[in-house]
Amino acid sequence: MYSQKSLPAYNPQAIEPKWQAQWEADGLYLAGRAGDRPKYYCLDFFPYPSGDGLHVGHCRNYVPTDVVSRFKRMQGYDVLHPMGWDAFGEPTEQYAQRHNIHPRQSTDQNTANFRRQFRIIGASYDWSREIDSSQPEFYRWTQWFFVRMYQRGLAYRDTNLQWWCPTCQTTLSSHEAVGGVCWRGHTGITRREIPAWYLKITAYADELLNSLEEISWPEHIKSMQRNWIGRSEGVNIHFGVPDKQGIASRQITVFTTRTDTLYGATFLVLAPEHEWVEQLTQEAHIAEVQSYRDQAARMGEVARMVESREKTGVFTGGYAIHPLSGERLPIWVADYVLPGYGTGAVMGVPAHDMRDFEFAKRYHLPVRVVIVAPGIGTADEQPQQADTGDGYLVNSGEFNGLSNQEAALRITERLVNSGLGEPAVQYHMRDWLISRQRYWGTPIPIVYCSQCGEVPVPEEQLPVLLPEIDDFRPDGSGRSPLARLESFVNTTCPRCNGPAQRETDTMGGFACSSWYFLRFTSPYYHEGPYEEQAMRYWMPVDLYVGGAEHAVLHLLYARFWTQVLADLDLLPFREPFPRLLNQGQMLAPDGQRMSKSRGNVITPDRIVEAYGADALRVYVMFMAPFEQDADWTAEGINGARRFLNRTWALYRDTYFQGIESQGRDAELERWLHRTIRQVTERIESFRLNTLISALMEFSNALGERHRAGAWRTQTFHQALETLLCLLAPAAPHLAEELWQLTGHEGSVHTQVWPAWDRELAREAQMRVAVQVDGKLRAVLELALDASEENIRQTALEHPRVAQHLAERKIIRAVYIPGKVLNLVTGDA
Repeated sequence: MYSQKSLPAYNPQAIEPKWQAQWEADGLYLAGRAGDRPKYYCLDFFPYPSGDGLHVGHCRNYVPTDVVSRFKRMQGYDVLHPMGWDAFGEPTEQYAQRHNIHPRQSTDQNTANFRRQFRIIGASYDWSREIDSSQPEFYRWTQWFFVRMYQRGLAYRDTNLQWWCPTCQTTLSSHEAVGGVCWRGHTGITRREIPAWYLKITAYADELLNSLEEISWPEHIKSMQRNWIGRSEGVNIHFGVPDKQGIASRQITVFTTRTDTLYGATFLVLAPEHEWVEQLTQEAHIAEVQSYRDQAARMGEVARMVESREKTGVFTGGYAIHPLSGERLPIWVADYVLPGYGTGAVMGVPAHDMRDFEFAKRYHLPVRVVIVAPGIGTADEQPQQADTGDGYLVNSGEFNGLSNQEAALRITERLVNSGLGEPAVQYHMRDWLISRQRYWGTPIPIVYCSQCGEVPVPEEQLPVLLPEIDDFRPDGSGRSPLARLESFVNTTCPRCNGPAQRETDTMGGFACSSWYFLRFTSPYYHEGPYEEQAMRYWMPVDLYVGGAEHAVLHLLYARFWTQVLADLDLLPFREPFPRLLNQGQMLAPDGQRMSKSRGNVITPDRIVEAYGADALRVYVMFMAPFEQDADWTAEGINGARRFLNRTWALYRDTYFQGIESQGRDAELERWLHRTIRQVTERIESFRLNTLISALMEFSNALGERHRAGAWRTQTFHQALETLLCLLAPAAPHLAEELWQLTGHEGSVHTQVWPAWDRELAREAQMRVAVQVDGKLRAVLELALDASEENIRQTALEHPRVAQHLAERKIIRAVYIPGKVLNLVTGDA
């Protein structure tokens, strides 16, 4: 037994590196050694090694998954918690360009630094499974999957107008060009006609949409994917175009979801890129139409999509025939109609569509009301704005008087029966443009032969190695830097052995991250992308955690890739991530996102050196609910450190005085079992801020009992031992050190997770609102029998309360039992 004097002061800087080295030497986190235990696969989003390292904001992702992984191991699970690097792609290549080094060098430097930082915060990754997407043993299988998709008709090459980023000097998929900027934050993106490779993600649009109902994801992520897929059921309507003799020998097809408004159409609008524009434009209008088309091409689609922009257009001089009324409708060209959505043509219904209304008002086109609400207005009044609501039809021939829902069905039936329309489904989503005119990526395994055409590289010739080149920067030509390397380009056709040329585009980085989670199950398997038995054991991922910024990029692509592999009989499941969680952002003390350019980055190195890793871990969990944004404050990290210091002192004052324990404490026993239940349930439900508050509350209660002299009981010592197990996932270094110092053998992290007695653990909680000068700053969940002193101490440690007490003196605390604690500040 130690004497009180022999226990040193709490020194995380000495404790933490010691245990980090010991855990790794003992292989404490190696997965797959469990025999017949159940598995748990906990995964962080695949990080880009494209920065100087982690900042404390990243810990809001990596600390919680580490807590869950440690918890699940103690519950008896065989846990796979791996880490690797999404090294290929534009982020890494642009970092290398900015720092004037090769991307291979920057990748190796940055991954080494990331790895070091993960270790100093106590992350329990299985480093024996580390993968790097830029290594041939990984991207060989990315190419293998591409060939399989090509053979199934899901990978194809086409020449279309594509988004082009002049800064990245590469094409972008439609997912990467949302809101007028490149996904890397660059403005000025335009459209170019470029031959490129696509994956046919639209073939899986319905499954990607429908299977969202089967997975446990945040609703806002599901909504973003639904909106991006953008499935619309409607009707393709054919408007005849008369020739010089007045015979409707050609047709313009428009897609609409509102056939009930058909009689309100007073003009048609074509996208400037529509294939019929030149043929339909009358001679007197050719120059004006061509000038307008040139102007639209220079603008780019993103700018054209801005709803608030003034609507412009030009008349072609041509007319179309309304399919039911026979009315002649003028045909216009307008840039608010985009070529890639629907058919590239719309019917202008200004009374019931805001864009059409603005266009009609500008060019003095007729506005015909065809739907009115009962008792509100008449069809004869000229509307002051478009009415998109429900009502009854007017000015619609035989369909007058019908509700617009009933009219939509009847009009659709008439169009279909007369051959003037047919039901159709349209999608906002387009096929995945996977080509990049960049060096740092997976080479696309296709060669071009004058005799055989496109030829996929055979499996036995994979990988197509990315050659080592010094000049990896694009030259402005729109071609990949690989096109400048004749030794790479010139090759032999795999079919006829004649001369051939390699594809020089590389795959975008999202190809690698669309399947990397499978590789973690058997990263050194050489006969395939993964070993089947290992895949079947570990997959699908049990918990996937990361930021919401990849909602319609990585997450959508990974789901598509998985569903394709299932159809290729390579996987027995169709959704890779049944459970997904998104962490909130951590903002710098100035209220902005942490950024090196802003000079407000706080690194884990700095915090660990000053406060210790366990204080950092406790604070990032306690500062706010997992999914909410939060501000970093000095008061918050200091509060976490004080909590750990008090916990250390509690063990020092109890264990190292040489007094034996005896007797029971029934009240403390109930509190202990309630705490075990609270901690367990809060980890499982990812309520990690209240997990920390439960640990603080229990530790404070034990401190109160110790000061009251009730620490000699067996129950008290049992509670102290159990508290170390409950602390172990959140503060692993402190828990391990105290576990050893108090005479236990083996690691605290290999102990069985404490169980609770259902009767003893019955919930007895209250919610106490904490105010500072009358303003609500936090709500604490506490045991019903929590003392006022305990409530006050827990409140002071809450980061939001501490933030509002900074440099202020508490002169009075007003406590309304079980309801409110108001901390009043002022002069002493």
